[in-house]
Amino acid sequence: MVNQPDALCSIWGRLVSNVRRFVSRGIFIQDEILYARTSRAAVSALILLVTMVSGCAMPPYATSLDQILEKEGIRNRVRYGYRCTTGAHRGASKDHTENTIAALKAADKDSKYAFIEFDVQYSKDRRIVVYHDKRMLRLHGDIRAIGKTTFAKLSEITHGEIAAYDQVIGILKKKINIEIKSQGDSQEDERLVDEIIADIRARKRDNDVLISSISSDVIKYADRKYPDIPTGQVFWLTSSTYLHFDGLTKKLYEEISATRADYIMLHIANLHNLAALLKFKPRGKTIVFWDFDDNMYIVHKDFSDRLWGDSFITTFFQFVQYKLASVFQ
Repeated sequence: MVNQPDALCSIWGRLVSNVRRFVSRGIFIQDEILYARTSRAAVSALILLVTMVSGCAMPPYATSLDQILEKEGIRNRVRYGYRCTTGAHRGASKDHTENTIAALKAADKDSKYAFIEFDVQYSKDRRIVVYHDKRMLRLHGDIRAIGKTTFAKLSEITHGEIAAYDQVIGILKKKINIEIKSQGDSQEDERLVDEIIADIRARKRDNDVLISSISSDVIKYADRKYPDIPTGQVFWLTSSTYLHFDGLTKKLYEEISATRADYIMLHIANLHNLAALLKFKPRGKTIVFWDFDDNMYIVHKDFSDRLWGDSFITTFFQFVQYKLASVFQ
């Protein structure tokens, strides 16, 4: 016997697929607004009808900004109603040691994550390794620096927990945020960016990857040499985090505009300055919040706020589905 909700969700899926096909054939024109040669009202009514009847749930990685605020214990009188997309920070790092193969594999299989973030840097013998800190002290109790230790020794000390980039990139199917851990050597940073992008292009995964870094020089270099690859600049605490002055928030966005980063990646402590961050956010610059546990959140304030590689039409249908699902929940 066919499950009725599943069958109706299948109808919704076919509807979305057909409208996307219409777009590709030119029946609709894709821009910041969808112009329909047929009746836009009729199409909107059809979408509404199918969604209302089907009761299709949002994907597990979709959440709301209001739910995130509630989870973080931030009381806000404003109900934003913005959709957020959840990613895995350093893999599924609550259940596994961060940035390990186990953490990354678990995140890739877990439907509550739409993308995965991990960090890369060089070992002494120029192997690209997946690790966040400069030294092994915090996770493995060893004071030696990653960049001063060979990959074989790193693997021995950590019992294989420190993985090489080439050991993990081939097993991950989801979209990826690769953070470049700058050690202050611009030539080394640029070489690392070049190697990573050459590899993802060879794998034909250009649309799947975001390059991020706390270093503005890394972001400027990546944008200048690889303008088609999206970039994100990482911040922990900024002057506007606790001093909620509009001028400081505007200055933060000026810094992002100078590096030409597509995403501003802020520690979740900056949620306390959320109102100003949303108010002054330039169109085309997307806010991402990250935490030291395993979550990252892309905030979809407007249609320019997308998960990298997603088209406008995909974002549009996600917006419609989220709004209608919110109404009927």
